Amino acid sequence: MRMMMMVGFLCKALAIQVRFSRSSSSTFPFLHQYLYPFSSLSSSSSEAHSFTVSHLINSYGFSHKQALSASKYTNFKTPEKPNLVFAFFNSHGFSESQISEIVRSKPQILVSDPQKSLFPKLQFFYSKGASKPEVAKIVASCPTILTRSLKNQIIPYFNLLREIFPSDEMAMRSIKCFPRALVDKPRCTESNINALQEIGVPKTNIAMLLTFQPKTFMVRPDHFKEVLEEVKEMGFDPSKIYFVVAVKVIRGQSKSTWKRKVEAYKGWGWSEEEIRLAFLKSPWCMVVSEDKLMAKMDFFVNKMGKRSSLIARRPLLLSYSLEKRLLPRYSVVQFLLSKGLIDKDLSFKAVFESNEKMFLHRFVNVYKEEAPQLLNLYQKNVTDSKKLDCLT
Repeated sequence: MRMMMMVGFLCKALAIQVRFSRSSSSTFPFLHQYLYPFSSLSSSSSEAHSFTVSHLINSYGFSHKQALSASKYTNFKTPEKPNLVFAFFNSHGFSESQISEIVRSKPQILVSDPQKSLFPKLQFFYSKGASKPEVAKIVASCPTILTRSLKNQIIPYFNLLREIFPSDEMAMRSIKCFPRALVDKPRCTESNINALQEIGVPKTNIAMLLTFQPKTFMVRPDHFKEVLEEVKEMGFDPSKIYFVVAVKVIRGQSKSTWKRKVEAYKGWGWSEEEIRLAFLKSPWCMVVSEDKLMAKMDFFVNKMGKRSSLIARRPLLLSYSLEKRLLPRYSVVQFLLSKGLIDKDLSFKAVFESNEKMFLHRFVNVYKEEAPQLLNLYQKNVTDSKKLDCLT
């Protein structure tokens, strides 16, 4: 009996609540916000979310999926704030594609205060000699810079560079080459710079590595020190430029890749000692990919008929492009030999290692009268190789 009375009471209460809810918003509008405090918020949030998604798609080229994902980090009901941010970047020389790239990477920037959070970072780079187009390129390639602390991260990293580089301009050159270094493992970079200095690597050589291969430093300090020890054990002198080149080469590939290249050279008859000495003479011989390594060795040994051990003593040859340098120059030499204009016994240094100006002077220009077509032959081979590169 009690159970039936309780069910009846609940049904009546529910009916009263439904009737009241239907009339309260019109009869007692002021009560609605107290009776249903979250309904307006939900509606407002939904509107903002819908507008955000639409704006990201229409104004910045987001896909629907990207816009939905980005809306988790930023929300706005009107385009006022996004338009302010867009106008700010535009006034500093950012292209529309660069702005879109920044927004796609860091959508939360759209609701930031440009003058408080964005301008100080740009102004810092300007103060160090970077132009507006250079700063735009730096930020567009690494938008994370805009979300990091100027005081606690960007300025300390720049000061670290200035301890190595003799000028703001040269320090900025390093940043322009690889902006991500500003935000990716800066403490590792600092520790690894110190490790190089401790073993006697000159600042000029560290600066070279920071400018052209900054990713070399972005590794755990304990692993970096292992690489330094390995390079020293191979016989490299820390005071010479090839020491940091060797560090870059070893850091730039896995142990398994290194082992495969060693085996490739052994396949051409090189001993462990010959490989070590070749690496000492020219660390770049271990940068070349396995396929290119095999193609170049095939060219020297099978096409030119040279002994493999001779290449081991001149490993610099393996750093040259087969298509752009070796084959075009070889074709010139073959043509001159066929005409009896040069002797067969030519050194590798004269043919392949001399610079472009010296090669043209010695093997092309001096034979203009005897072989006027030689320059065209050489240039055609070089041009064809560049076209091939574009296709591959």
